[in-house]
Amino acid sequence: MFTNHFGIEIEFTGITRNKAARIAASFLHGTITANHDHYDSYSVRASDNRVWKFMSDASILCQKKQGRGTVSATGKYSVEMVSPVLTYYQDIGILQGLVRCLRKAGGFANSSCGIHIHLDGSNHTPRSIRNFVNIIASKNDLLYKALQIEPARMRYCKKMDAYLVEQMNQQKPTDFSRIEHIWYQHLDGNAAWRYGSRENVHRHIGNGGTDHE
Repeated sequence: MFTNHFGIEIEFTGITRNKAARIAASFLHGTITANHDHYDSYSVRASDNRVWKFMSDASILCQKKQGRGTVSATGKYSVEMVSPVLTYYQDIGILQGLVRCLRKAGGFANSSCGIHIHLDGSNHTPRSIRNFVNIIASKNDLLYKALQIEPARMRYCKKMDAYLVEQMNQQKPTDFSRIEHIWYQHLDGNAAWRYGSRENVHRHIGNGGTDHE
């Protein structure tokens, strides 16, 4: 597992996206590009040529520290950090160091913030994906209790869908196109509605649930 590729998205507030990008550029010895897109995002190209993004997310309750407390802040304080493709042994120290710098600068997570981890699914087979779905479904309640997911986050952190599990076990798909159809049939069977490629379907199945953010 530790040799697999992964990506991570970390939501926080307390500092602006611009400040977060500047801190990341300094830590990663990189350069910043303002993308002027819908997410008012910034890209930081690190010295190793990988790109980290800092973008807005509508689900984040924007706050900043004032004295010993927190106060409401503008949308510029909505920050979602999106990593490039990482590996554990090579990059966990870089990730931890960057998070510490952002926290030291005033960034923090409140109850509206979450973390997404996208796992590399390139080594999966249709059978292993079905097994994985069953394992996650059987541990749903235990995982939610261990992660202390608050009711307000249930919109974004949904449990494994019981109908999906039923269909996977009834149909026992033997190819990825069939898995894709089962996974997205609640969206009229249109995988292109969100991700549009088998590679991304594999990746998001690795979350153990439907990713809505």
